[in-house]
Amino acid sequence: MRASLIQIAVNPDETVETRRARVARLVREERGAAELVVLPELWTTGAFAYEDFVAEAEPLKGPTYEAMSAAARDAEVWLHAGSVVEAAGGALYNTSLVFSPDGELAASYRKIHRFGFDKGEAVMMAAGTDLVTVGLPGLTAGLATCYDLRFPELFRGLVDAGAQLLVVPAGWPARRLGHWTLLARARAVENQSYVLACGTAGTHAGVEQAGHSLVVDPWGEVLAEAGPDEETLRVTLDPAKVTATREQFPALKDRVL
Repeated sequence: MRASLIQIAVNPDETVETRRARVARLVREERGAAELVVLPELWTTGAFAYEDFVAEAEPLKGPTYEAMSAAARDAEVWLHAGSVVEAAGGALYNTSLVFSPDGELAASYRKIHRFGFDKGEAVMMAAGTDLVTVGLPGLTAGLATCYDLRFPELFRGLVDAGAQLLVVPAGWPARRLGHWTLLARARAVENQSYVLACGTAGTHAGVEQAGHSLVVDPWGEVLAEAGPDEETLRVTLDPAKVTATREQFPALKDRVL
């Protein structure tokens, strides 16, 4: 499977509408180059732009849904469209959207672990409760978002649900870049799964973003890593490598808890 990670720069001088249209064009440009395209967390508003969450919140089938559905259909790709601020039932959620190549919604995931330590996202957004996987050609993907990366139990649950590929969109701060790359590799090694970790670039709400999106194989080797600026990573994933790794070093079979 050919995968593209589009590391979006969230520029505060660019309107949400302009960025949405620009990102849709970038997705369409992957037509013929990828079967799977991944975008970062909250690339519409910025993961740290808390003051904009209420104003920019949208229903599940809002403007970002419509734009990304059309882009996935035009590019004929599976599209993990990153996440949006979803307004539902009087609450806000950090919700990821996955579209099939025909533009249909294949899965959505509400972020379970909210970042902020009793402020920001942690108090403004409700927590998701469901582990979510989605079947892609040759691989089952497990969905997680940013801060989730620090909680290995979630990923064990995804592996138990059949995940061979872990997709983690993020808006990770540059000051903790070392944790980002370390945790992405750790989740790959301990779960013997591919990890596609797609972050944002630029600076928004005064917080410099880490960038450095990366793809890690089931043995923990980094197949590709971006720099700090807007960039597209393109890699080829071999589903057989997950099976081979788990058979050659069957650590998952020795789990007790």
